[in-house]
Amino acid sequence: MSLGTILLIILILMLVGAVPSWPHSRAWGYGPSGILGVVLIVVIVMLLMGRL
Repeated sequence: MSLGTILLIILILMLVGAVPSWPHSRAWGYGPSGILGVVLIVVIVMLLMGRL
Protein backbone atom coordinates (compact mmCIF):
# COMPACT_ATOMS: atom_id res chain seq x y z
CA MET A 1 0.00 0.00 0.00
CA SER A 2 1.22 3.46 -0.79
CA LEU A 3 1.58 6.28 1.68
CA GLY A 4 -1.43 8.07 0.19
CA THR A 5 -3.70 5.07 0.74
CA ILE A 6 -2.60 4.70 4.35
CA LEU A 7 -3.12 8.43 4.93
CA LEU A 8 -6.59 8.21 3.38
CA ILE A 9 -7.59 5.31 5.63
CA ILE A 10 -6.32 7.09 8.74
CA LEU A 11 -8.20 10.29 7.84
CA ILE A 12 -11.45 8.40 7.26
CA LEU A 13 -11.13 6.72 10.65
CA MET A 14 -10.41 10.06 12.32
CA LEU A 15 -13.44 11.60 10.60
CA VAL A 16 -15.72 8.86 11.91
CA GLY A 17 -14.22 9.22 15.39
CA ALA A 18 -14.77 12.99 15.44
CA VAL A 19 -18.54 12.85 14.93
CA PRO A 20 -20.13 14.32 18.09
CA SER A 21 -22.04 11.35 19.45
CA TRP A 22 -20.84 11.14 23.06
CA PRO A 23 -22.42 13.36 25.74
CA HIS A 24 -19.18 15.17 26.57
CA SER A 25 -18.50 16.08 22.93
CA ARG A 26 -21.96 17.27 21.87
CA ALA A 27 -21.11 20.83 22.87
CA TRP A 28 -18.21 20.87 20.39
CA GLY A 29 -20.57 20.91 17.43
CA TYR A 30 -19.31 19.80 14.04
CA GLY A 31 -16.01 21.68 14.21
CA PRO A 32 -13.63 18.73 14.63
CA SER A 33 -15.35 16.55 12.05
CA GLY A 34 -15.69 19.48 9.66
CA ILE A 35 -11.98 20.22 9.76
CA LEU A 36 -11.12 16.56 9.22
CA GLY A 37 -13.63 16.41 6.37
CA VAL A 38 -11.92 19.29 4.59
CA VAL A 39 -8.51 17.66 5.05
CA LEU A 40 -9.94 14.38 3.71
CA ILE A 41 -11.31 16.11 0.60
CA VAL A 42 -7.96 17.80 -0.04
CA VAL A 43 -6.12 14.46 0.27
CA ILE A 44 -8.59 12.74 -2.09
CA VAL A 45 -8.18 15.52 -4.67
CA MET A 46 -4.39 15.29 -4.40
CA LEU A 47 -4.53 11.50 -4.82
CA LEU A 48 -6.72 11.83 -7.91
CA MET A 49 -4.37 14.41 -9.40
CA GLY A 50 -1.36 12.18 -8.71
CA ARG A 51 0.44 14.65 -6.47
CA LEU A 52 0.54 12.46 -3.36
